[in-house]
Amino acid sequence: MSFLGRGAGPSSGGVNQERVDMAASELDMITDIFNRIVTSCHAKCISPRYAEGDLNKGESVCIDRCVAKFFEVNKKVGEKMQAVGAAAGGGPSGFTSL
Repeated sequence: MSFLGRGAGPSSGGVNQERVDMAASELDMITDIFNRIVTSCHAKCISPRYAEGDLNKGESVCIDRCVAKFFEVNKKVGEKMQAVGAAAGGGPSGFTSL
């Protein structure tokens, strides 16, 4: 079975719209995260005056660390939000204690 619901069998009448919407939403979230990483790490690690066409060693190391920190923080925030949500019974009111 494919992700979008095609080829699931004879009962499949076409593309599963719910899965398409979920995929589009996930793509939007991933694109947003990518854009935040680029903006944040570029501002932090790369001089506005470009002297070379390629990144130098210091810029490369800075970018690597910046991206790693971004994902680590994103993971910790996600875990905290899940824990708070589970403690509150899954209700949205549990997210205020972050």
